[in-house]
Amino acid sequence: MYLKRPAGGLAFCLFYLASCFTNKYVLSVLKFTYPTLFQGWQTLVGGLLLHVSWKLGWVEINLCSRSEILSWLPASVLFVGIIYAGSRALSRLPIPVFLTVHNAAEVITCGFQKFVQKEQTSHLKVCSVLFLLVAAVCLPLCDTQFDPNGYLWALIHLICVGAYKVFHKLWKPSSLSDLDQQYINYVFSVVLLASASHPAGDLFSALDFPFLYFCTFHSSCCASGLLGFFLMLHTLKLKSSTTSGQYAAWSFLAKILHCMQGCLKISAHLTWKNCATTSQSSGREGELCARPGWTLLVITASLSPFFFVMTANVLTISCLVISGVGEALLVYTERTGT
Repeated sequence: MYLKRPAGGLAFCLFYLASCFTNKYVLSVLKFTYPTLFQGWQTLVGGLLLHVSWKLGWVEINLCSRSEILSWLPASVLFVGIIYAGSRALSRLPIPVFLTVHNAAEVITCGFQKFVQKEQTSHLKVCSVLFLLVAAVCLPLCDTQFDPNGYLWALIHLICVGAYKVFHKLWKPSSLSDLDQQYINYVFSVVLLASASHPAGDLFSALDFPFLYFCTFHSSCCASGLLGFFLMLHTLKLKSSTTSGQYAAWSFLAKILHCMQGCLKISAHLTWKNCATTSQSSGREGELCARPGWTLLVITASLSPFFFVMTANVLTISCLVISGVGEALLVYTERTGT
């Protein structure tokens, strides 16, 4: 059976969906496109919650070797590249398009294993990787909403994800657990992103953000930080309690649910814009249609697929399907060990 441990897997899918949609809402609907601040906030919340969980004895973190911590810092640099470029790309691209490009990172890891490490790779796995590559390459050519900057940042995100996976395969210390690595990633990210916020211009540009004092913005940012932390915990828990094939199956299911909902073309986002405009014109700039921030956030979470418009033609849908087939084959190879 592919989907064992349904409770853990379903929780992972739930947090995966909620986290991605909340991030997309902040980036694309509210248009808070200041990644050093947004990603810095998310890593700060994640780092603080992980530190508190450690001190309370809920999780175990062992950072005893300075040399191993320093040796992990290149991966932390790649982690910052992943979240920064991913934030830039997600703010410009629809979720299914972003995930299609993201999936192509497997090309880097598979290519490294086959051509650098000279490992034996089954023909089925090669075919699955080729499907992912073809989908990612052809998608920009077919995309009716083509955004060159969005695809550029998606490409940088793809490279960082692939390089991170390769580094993780090569770097196998005995003392640093996955939680240790994530803790280092959080701390390094907060320091680097906070230092870069002023040179990047995000620190003062954010003062002109039109929804800076909206309760919806505050609650969305709080939700994004909390959801990101819980997604990280459930991801590591699922990886440790299942095989690589089972984890790949759950991850594939979560992405399929994203694409199924993200492909809907509904104009309800116009209702939100009209609502915001009405609030501003009536002099109530601190609220949206007199609804409390958390109430609107709950409504947004339940209707999140309707807020993100994606127009697609037959070729675009074909690329998404090809990517899905490629990842399904990849899940099968992980499951069977071929």
